Amino acid sequence: MTSPARRARALQAFSIAIVTLPAVSLAVSAFTDGLGANPVERVTHVTGAWALRFLLSSLAVTPLRRLFGWSWAAPLRRTLGLAAFGYACLHYLIYLGLEHFFDWQLIVEDVLERRYVWAGFAAFLCLVPLAATSTRAMIGRLGRRWVSLHRLVYLAAALAVIHFLWLVKSDLREPLLYGAVLTLLLGLRLWFWLARSRTRKPAPNGAESQISRA
Repeated sequence: MTSPARRARALQAFSIAIVTLPAVSLAVSAFTDGLGANPVERVTHVTGAWALRFLLSSLAVTPLRRLFGWSWAAPLRRTLGLAAFGYACLHYLIYLGLEHFFDWQLIVEDVLERRYVWAGFAAFLCLVPLAATSTRAMIGRLGRRWVSLHRLVYLAAALAVIHFLWLVKSDLREPLLYGAVLTLLLGLRLWFWLARSRTRKPAPNGAESQISRA
């Protein structure tokens, strides 16, 4: 019978293979001239979309664990979160290098003038400290502060959805779908928090006295 450690390693290997598939698909398309008439725009869109999808997927892990008892899914959150950061890095490297050729003056003007650019840039900045503190050593070093810091992921996800929504000019269905998913995930977390708060609420004084007398 497979040991828990072996199953965990197999799940980790499978999840890493899954998150690399979009990058592999892009690489194959690039080598086979399959990126279309505007390859830079295509790669920028695909990397940004997968960054958002993996970010939302990482936020879905905890609700799924609590709703269905999927304890085996816990390690996926870190893998999916790092995958989101990796695709976000590719997204911005393409923006900086292939779209603006590292012209920093032009980039700063673009960030200040276009609201979807600064929203996306703000989302990326939120992800940087999360990725930098994702190791077990940093979790142990930061303690409870790690949990507080990693609440930035909610802001990052919201800004990423806003970035996509402001970017799209006509068909809003895809960014609105991501916004609905994020709203659902945040609503579930609020529900879990309220339920936990109710269970932790101390009993009234009268109830305590009756218990003590019993």
